[in-house]
Amino acid sequence: MEPQVVDRPEKSRYEILAGDDGTETAGFAEYFLAEDEIAFIHTETDPRFAGRGLAGRLARGALEDARARGLRVLPYCPFIRGWIRKHPEYADRVPETRRARFGL
Repeated sequence: MEPQVVDRPEKSRYEILAGDDGTETAGFAEYFLAEDEIAFIHTETDPRFAGRGLAGRLARGALEDARARGLRVLPYCPFIRGWIRKHPEYADRVPETRRARFGL
């Protein structure tokens, strides 16, 4: 089963589900949502799933959802920030006045 990214608003995080049956939480990206901004604060991957590219899929899925919802992104999480640096097509989600603060 293909891994999928799901928003868990009750936990304030996106999760990537993987494993044999596609129901195991392989990683998550915690966020704080306020009005039209989403601040990513922490990303973590279960070591059992390391090396499979799931963290990148998680970042892409979360940022795609933020784009679809018209949310501005504040990448306080070092992983999300670094991922945006490697994929500058997502930098437009970070408010222009705050990009320098995040090194974007």
